This record gives sequence, C-alpha cells and structure tokens, in this order.
Amino acid sequence: MKKSLIILFSTQIVFAQSISQKLETGTKALMNSDAAISSSLSFYVADESGQVIYDYQGNKGLSTASTQKIFTAAAVLGTLGKDYTYQTNGSYTGTIANGTISGDLYIKSNGDPSLGSWRYEGFKPENFQKQFLEAVKKLGVKKVVGNLIIDDSYYDHQTIPGGWPWDDLGNYYGAGVWGVNWRENQFDVNIYGKDIKSFSYPLANISWLNDLKAAGSSDQSLIFTAPHSNVALINGSLPAGKLSTVSGSVSNPPLQLGLEVEKWLKSEGIEIGGRLVSSSMLEIEGKPLSDFPDNTIFFSYKSPTLDKMVYWFLRKSINMYGESFIKTLAKEKTGNPSFKNGVEYLKKYWISKGINSNMINFADGSGLSPQNYVSAKAEVQALLFAKKQSWFTTFYDGFPTQDNGMKMKSGTMRDTKSYAGYHTSKEGKKYVYSIIINNYKGSGGAELQKILTLLK
Repeated sequence: MKKSLIILFSTQIVFAQSISQKLETGTKALMNSDAAISSSLSFYVADESGQVIYDYQGNKGLSTASTQKIFTAAAVLGTLGKDYTYQTNGSYTGTIANGTISGDLYIKSNGDPSLGSWRYEGFKPENFQKQFLEAVKKLGVKKVVGNLIIDDSYYDHQTIPGGWPWDDLGNYYGAGVWGVNWRENQFDVNIYGKDIKSFSYPLANISWLNDLKAAGSSDQSLIFTAPHSNVALINGSLPAGKLSTVSGSVSNPPLQLGLEVEKWLKSEGIEIGGRLVSSSMLEIEGKPLSDFPDNTIFFSYKSPTLDKMVYWFLRKSINMYGESFIKTLAKEKTGNPSFKNGVEYLKKYWISKGINSNMINFADGSGLSPQNYVSAKAEVQALLFAKKQSWFTTFYDGFPTQDNGMKMKSGTMRDTKSYAGYHTSKEGKKYVYSIIINNYKGSGGAELQKILTLLK
C-alpha cells in the first residue's frame, strides 16, 4: 500500500514538473520577445489544493485591468449573499384629493445598478414602466401640483472612483454610479461616417460637439463628458460610408430616468404641474432638501437577485456594476458609501481571508483604474477561497468559457493584459491560475498566445 502511494505521489511530482517546465519555457520566450522586453509579469498556477505548480514573480503587484473583478464579485457574494436585492420606491408629499397630489411625486433607489437594464427577463425598462404606471393609476392620480423629484441622495456625490482616466469617462465602460441608476447609465449613438443620426433613446439636456473624422476601417472614436455635464464631445474616427454604433455613458442618470417617467405620465394623461429635478440638482441650486416621504410609499420595485447581477458583472465585465457593489458594501458595512470606504472594506475582507495586504492595493471595484496593483498569487488565493464557498457555482458560472471548457476572466487596458480562472485538464486534474503582464506592447502577442495555449 505504501509503495503504491509512493509511486502515485512520484508520478504526480513528475507530472507537475513537466507542466512547470513547459510554463517556464513559455514564460522565458514571452519575456525575451520584443513585445515584452520592458514588461513586468506576475504568473502563478496552483492545483485545487493550493499546491504551487508554477510561480514566476507571483508576489509582484501589477495593474490588473478587469481580473480585479474577481475580488469584488466574491466579496459582495460573501458579504451580502446571492439573494440580496436592491429596491426602488415611489412616494409623494401632501395629500391626494379629487385625483390630485397636492405636493411632489418622488422616486428613490438604493443604488440598484440593474434598474432599467435590458439584460434581465422581467426587469427591463418596459417592465419598470408598466409596474410604475399601474401603481400611479391605482392611486387614481391625474395631476401632481408639485415637482417630479428623482431622489438620488442614497450615496454621496462622488460618482466616479478617483484615478479613472479622463478619456474613459464618456464611454459606456466609464459610466459612473449614482443613487439612482438607469439603463446601466449607458446610451447608444448611431453615426453614419462622421454624422450623428440618432440615439437609442432621447438624452436629457445634452448638447454635442463633433470632431469626428470619417476614416479607417474600425471604430477609433472617443466620447468625452463628465457627471452633471450638459455637453458631450465625440472625436477620433469612424469608417466612411458606413453606419456605426458607439456607446457612451449618461452624464446624469437620475435626470434621464425622470425625463422618461415624465413622458410615461404624460402619455397616460397625468400632468406634472412643477418641474423635473433630482435631489442633486436642488442641492446645486442651493434649495432645501426634504427627506424622502417614507409614510406614503405606493410603489416598490425589487431588482433581480445579486447572483444574477454578478453573472453579468463577470461575463460582460460591466465596470459600473463593480463600482455599485463597492458603494453598496461601504453603505451596508460602514454607513458611509464613499469609494474610499468601499475599497478599504474590500481590502480588509481579503486580508481576513489570508491574503497578504501588500499584494492587494485596490483603487476601485472594476479594474478600470490603472492605480490597482495586485499580484497573480493573490488572485489565485481569492479563486481558491471562492471555490470552497456555498455560492461558488454562482461565481464560477460568470466566468466566460473558452473553447476547451476553461473558465477564464480576462482583462485588457492599454498595455495591460490579465487572465485568471479555473481549468480541468484532460486527465481530470484541476488548476487555478493567474497571469498579469504590464507594459506589454503586443496586441495579440504570439508568445503570450503560446502561454495561454499551454494553460489550456
């Protein structure tokens, strides 16, 4: 029996050495390639028990791009639970008499990032619209004397994490986080050559500056705007003689929702006597803010459960979800919904799970900030921790699946590339891996592709 165990253990060591040697050869070829001559690499592979298979500067902290999301996704599932939901409420001030609300009509959310998203069956914009109008009609209301107020005061005023590059903010992947989000704070603009033709829906109070050129064969455009701004700039180039669709970030999501709600009410013959405002707008104008009227709530709308959001967060790499989760963790666990508090909570969470604090320097929840510095070993440790949790199936399902069944979350940002996930070999051996490379000058890089092929 002992002899059999020794033979089995020896076979496993030889097998591991073989893999390690192949990865070492591939890593040397990568780091000696022209594209990586000035690069930094952190590469770590372990088996499912945590035994190291390969380690090349696994402790080295590098900018992660979107593999940062594995830390946020696991922490939010571990902290709030997969069945956690957000809620959006409708209420009013004053009284209702003869079909008239004598005060203001309110809508308030606790930061639901999925509100109005097109991704969830039964939770699309038209579903929210139908349920809201049904609730208003049940009140018998035909007129609101006061304002339509979108109360976005649940979070603080900072909607973008510090450190995000300016040329990301106006594009869909740079959408900020508000107390009231709508349609994932994203819009599409249809452009023929360099001429703007139409939008996926009418935008609230936005004027455009257009510096586009019709040139090239691919989308090389950028949108520039900022929170609360009423001006957007688009520049760069789009192919001539062709209709292109470019996705941007909404600069004032609460106002955008309010604009659409106002139209819904009008279509039902319901009049708003005052104006459309958000609580942020009132504060900017120096006008007094009144508390959301909790005693007259007539409409409550729950989000999809957290497990469904985490799936899309990982599968489609939605940065705005990551920052929403960071603010939610901060609000729920510290009472202060700042990005700073959320990031500090995230770091403390992973330190408590045994990860060295020097290997996880977080700047946001999504990886869009180049100020995130994380090591490949820390990512593998997080993946191994997740594997032991009751919510692991939810987490695992979100990872995109490669053609050979490998589960891989990838990240790309300028000269940063990262890959992390799980793989079961043909022999049934289970592995967890992470590879992060910075200042890499190859777009597809033959040597990097060879590494990925070796992993597969």
